[in-house]
Amino acid sequence: MARVWETPIFAIATVYFTVDALFSAITGPITAWLSRKRLLERVRRWVTSLGPYQSFALFAVPVIVLEPAKPLSAYLLGTGHFLPGAIVFIAAEVLKLTVVERLFQLNKTKLLSIPLFAWGYGTGGE
Repeated sequence: MARVWETPIFAIATVYFTVDALFSAITGPITAWLSRKRLLERVRRWVTSLGPYQSFALFAVPVIVLEPAKPLSAYLLGTGHFLPGAIVFIAAEVLKLTVVERLFQLNKTKLLSIPLFAWGYGTGGE
């Protein structure tokens, strides 16, 4: 029975990661632009003052706040509201990826000091 789910789950995961990769092309320039803004200097100082595990936990915030927009966009799409559904999905995804990318840029060294994170990132915890 478990094999029945392998193909649909693999297909869904493939689509999800492909969409994330496509949106990353958009979020890169946005993240670079945000990094040059002095308006966010206090937030930047606070984020960089966090320890490795607090920095890692901070990654959950954009996911928890913005991930519920995906089911909302699916509902809107399913009820025939294509444009609002697409806008909700695209805005939430771009915002989430931009914030996560910026958090990673600010705390990459600290995050890679966590062995499991480093292993997942591909450096093997070295």
